[in-house]
Amino acid sequence: MVNRSFVRWINQLSPVQLIFVFYFIAVILSTALLAMPAAHREGIDPPFIDIVFTAVSALSVTGLSTVTIAETYSTVGITMLAVILQLGGVGVMAVGTFIWVIIGKKIGIRERRLIVADQNQTTFAGIVRLVKEILLVIMVIELIGFLILGTYFLQYFPTAAEAYFQGFFGAISATTNGGFDITGQSLILFKDDYFVQFINMLLIIFGAIGYPVLIELKAFLFSRGDDGKAFRFTLFTKVTTLTFLALILVGTLIIMLLDVADFFADKSWHEVLFYALFQSVTTRSGGLSTMDVSQLTEPNHLFMSALMFIGASPSSAGGGIRTTTFALVMLFIFSYARGKGEVRLFNREIYGDDLMKAVTVTLMAVIFVLTATIIVSIAEPFDVTQILFEVTSAFGTVGLSLGITGDLTTFSKIVLMCLMFIGRVGILTFLFIFKNNKKSGKYRYPKEKIIIG
Repeated sequence: MVNRSFVRWINQLSPVQLIFVFYFIAVILSTALLAMPAAHREGIDPPFIDIVFTAVSALSVTGLSTVTIAETYSTVGITMLAVILQLGGVGVMAVGTFIWVIIGKKIGIRERRLIVADQNQTTFAGIVRLVKEILLVIMVIELIGFLILGTYFLQYFPTAAEAYFQGFFGAISATTNGGFDITGQSLILFKDDYFVQFINMLLIIFGAIGYPVLIELKAFLFSRGDDGKAFRFTLFTKVTTLTFLALILVGTLIIMLLDVADFFADKSWHEVLFYALFQSVTTRSGGLSTMDVSQLTEPNHLFMSALMFIGASPSSAGGGIRTTTFALVMLFIFSYARGKGEVRLFNREIYGDDLMKAVTVTLMAVIFVLTATIIVSIAEPFDVTQILFEVTSAFGTVGLSLGITGDLTTFSKIVLMCLMFIGRVGILTFLFIFKNNKKSGKYRYPKEKIIIG
C-alpha cells in the first residue's frame, strides 16, 4: 500500500520537482559515502554538518569547504569526492541516461522530460544524443587534462602514483568547476608555474562555457563541409561565447586596476597578468585560486562578488544567473534606453519571453543573495563584504572564500547549502518546483496602467 502511494505521488510530480527529488536523494547518498570511516584519514572524525556541507558543495560543484580536504579525507574518500563532482558537473539525469543506455533501457517521454529539465534545454529533439555527446566531450577533455597534468606533476611529487592521482583529481575538479583541491593550498603551489595555470584555466573554461557550445565546436572542427554547406553557429553559442570572453577580459583588466597600487604593486608584469587573468577565469565558477584572495582590496572583493553572481553559462557545470541572462538584461536596458521595443542581436530578434525570464532570474537572484547576506550577517561577526563574498561564491557555485567558511555557524552553513543548490539548478528551475500544474481559466481581467519610475 505504501509502495503504491509512493508511486502515485511520484507520478504526480512535475519533471522539475522530480529533478529536485533526485538531487535530494543524490545528496543523501553522497553524504553516506563521505561519512564512511574508510573515507576519512585515520583518527579524523569530521562533524556531520561538515560532511553534509562537503557533499552538497561537491554535488553542486561549488568547492566551498568547511574542512581541509587533503587533511580530512583518505584516498578512498577523495576518489568518492571525484565521483560526486563528476555526477554534479554533468548532471544527475545525464549520468542516469548514460546508465539507462548501457543497460538497454528504453528512454521514454517521461525520462526525456527529466533530461530536458536537468540540462536546461527547450526541446525533446535529439536530447538523448545530446547527453551522449556531453558525456563523450567531457570525458575526453578530462582524460587529456589528466594525462597532461599527471605527467607534468612528476617533477613536483615524489612518486608517479601521487603525481597522476593529483592530475586525476585536478582534471575532474577543474573541468567540473568543482573548485576542490587535494594540495591543501589550491593552486598556490603553482603560482609561478604558468603552464599548470594555463591548463587549469582551459579546463575551467571548457566546464563553464556550456556543453552545447563544446558540442557545436566539435561539430565545427570535425564535421564541417560534410554536406557541402558552411557551418553556422547558433545564436546561443555566439551570445554565450562573446559574453563569456568579454567577462574574462574585462574582469582581468578591472582586477588588475583595482589592486595596481596594493597587491600587484611589487609584482612583475607577467605575474600581474596571470594573477588577474586566473582570478577572472575562476570567478566564472572554477573556485581554484593561485593566491590568497583575502589579500586583495575590498573593492576587488566586491567586484569579484559581482563576477561570481553572474557565474557560468547555461547547460554547464557552473551556477549563478548565467552569462546569457546577464547579456540579455544588459541588451534590454540598452535597447529600452534608446527607445526600442525589441532586442536584436546577430541579425536575430530575441523573444520577449526570454527577456522576461532574464529579468525575472536577475531580480530573484538579487533578492536571494541580499536576503542570505542579511541573514548570515545577523548570525556571524564577520564584515558584510566577507559575507557577501561567501554568499555570492555559494550562489555562483564558485568556491572562492576569504577564509571564513570553516568558522561559520551551522545555521549559516545551511543557508549556504541552500544557495549552492539554487545556484546549481538555476533560479527558474527552482521556482518551477513550486509551480501549480493546474490550468488557469481562459478569462482575462481588464488592463490598467501603473506609473513606473
